[in-house]
Amino acid sequence: METLVLTLASLFAGFIDSIVGGGGLILVPALFSVLPGTAPATLLGTNKSASVWGTAAAAAQFHRRVGLRWRNLLPAGVLAFAGSLVGAWAVTVVPGEFLRKLLPVILVALLVYTLARKDMGVHHAPRFSGRAELLATATIGALLGVYDGFFGPGTGSFFVFLFVRWLGYDFLNAAGSAKLLNVMTNLGALLLLGLKGHVLWQLGLTMAVANVAGSVVGARVAIKHGATFVRKVFIGVVAALILKTAYDAFLR
Repeated sequence: METLVLTLASLFAGFIDSIVGGGGLILVPALFSVLPGTAPATLLGTNKSASVWGTAAAAAQFHRRVGLRWRNLLPAGVLAFAGSLVGAWAVTVVPGEFLRKLLPVILVALLVYTLARKDMGVHHAPRFSGRAELLATATIGALLGVYDGFFGPGTGSFFVFLFVRWLGYDFLNAAGSAKLLNVMTNLGALLLLGLKGHVLWQLGLTMAVANVAGSVVGARVAIKHGATFVRKVFIGVVAALILKTAYDAFLR
């Protein structure tokens, strides 16, 4: 029964995460609820072992249907991977409590800004080209790689927002680019946690199959309905993140 519940949670998490991020809102609480006696690091590592495959499947779907700017994303992916390792190391020496309380405030500002700019992310109009775009993409990868390794909540949504706001992508292209970089940050965290023995591999692989299925369906839904649909899902996910992170920071 435990495996069935977590498999279904992974399926739904993959669907949501493939569109705009936020799958951790579903799968991580499910893991903590179903396996309360398991070490938190092991639950987080098991989550990564499932979600990394779903995120990769979603990235492949976006590349096939929309196209990804590989020349910029590959170097950014390497930096995102390295950044997640640095962030995972940093969390062992620097307390992250300040981020727990700051995150809901940042998310509120992000949501208000997105709602105020009703045309933001609807049209695909990249602001940079060549070396400037490469530098901007690499900066996003490095910074959010460190954040994902160090803390993590909302990483996929932050990727999407920065691609839209800073680089001028529409929400659909931003979601595709975010998937690839999120794969690399997940791999960095998974490598570190796996080497430390914090992954339930058999459960993780079972959940991964469901996560991939959900991600493929979610990516196809996003591609079919376009940037306006992805924007609406983004707003919903960020609103849910605000509630979850505010609860964790101030009420738990």
